[in-house]
Amino acid sequence: MADIMDWIRAQGGAYGPLLASACALAAAVVIALVAHRIGFAALRRAARRTRTDADDVILESAARPLKWMLVLVAAGLANRAAPLDAWATALWRQAVGLALPAMFGWLAVAMIGATKAIVDQRADITLEDNLRARRRRTRMSILARIATVIVLFLTVCMMLVSIPGVRNVGVTLMASAGLLGLAVGAAAQPALKNLIAGVQMAFTEPIRIDDVVIVGGEWGRIEEIFLTYVVVKLWDERRLVVPVSKFLEEPFQNWTRHSAQLLGSAMLYVDPTADVARLRTKLEEVVRANPLWDGRFFNLQVTDVREESLELRVLVTAADASRAFDLRCDVREAMMRFMVEDMPQALPRRRTEPISSPSVPEAARVEA
Repeated sequence: MADIMDWIRAQGGAYGPLLASACALAAAVVIALVAHRIGFAALRRAARRTRTDADDVILESAARPLKWMLVLVAAGLANRAAPLDAWATALWRQAVGLALPAMFGWLAVAMIGATKAIVDQRADITLEDNLRARRRRTRMSILARIATVIVLFLTVCMMLVSIPGVRNVGVTLMASAGLLGLAVGAAAQPALKNLIAGVQMAFTEPIRIDDVVIVGGEWGRIEEIFLTYVVVKLWDERRLVVPVSKFLEEPFQNWTRHSAQLLGSAMLYVDPTADVARLRTKLEEVVRANPLWDGRFFNLQVTDVREESLELRVLVTAADASRAFDLRCDVREAMMRFMVEDMPQALPRRRTEPISSPSVPEAARVEA
């Protein structure tokens, strides 16, 4: 290799050293790219033989950062084989000092993303019993964002350290990170408050991805959790953006905290003379025939007596909140249809005379 470089310098005349360095750099880059392609082709072939997809995700995430890191290393070796002039060497070292930390930061962020993707693949939240999966996804989502912020901060510091003119700034920035945090906290207390609340949420888990919540009077599902805010997908497909601190400081309803199973209610208003036992029998028929019912429990009770009606409460159980809502609507509709078509005497009526007891014969009332 050295003989070839010497020959190029001799043939190039005044531009010989520059030409030799350019040829060495080009050759090193080509060799690095070829080696990367061959190496990753072999690794991908080996990864296909494994039962898990984790190694495939890691390889795909690391492919691009490692390719350019390999090119950077090869270019450094080429510079040693065909050294540049003093000014060019100084410029090259400065470029490497900036590029190398950036490459390592890129690789670290890619590995964080790969780890999150693996967790998301293994934590399937489409299952009915998805409590553990939602917990793992939520914790990994928040921790991945925290780790990414830390990696980016350290990468910027290392890049600043590599620049002689601002090296002291980089060292000071790393050494006084605590003081800087206090200063920033004093200037931006609400943002820092939500940031700390986001870190706390990763471990306390008051909410998780895909939780069904009622917050601010709105019903929806937790769609995304960031460090400072949470996105709630409402039932009508609107998005409610809520600060993280709100979930730690103010009460809210979490319908899937321990389980997605839910007990739903539907209210019916019937005539005081209605045959409640017959309605209860019809309810059993309706509920058992509905595929949304999870088979755990159903009931019909008289919960209130009003001047011209009885209040009946229907209780039914379902596997999750969406099914519970649809089941309540189905039961309410079926019971009302039954009363209209087969039991109209059960519908509420407005009377001008007192209600007579159906158990007392008319003749007995006349004699009395």
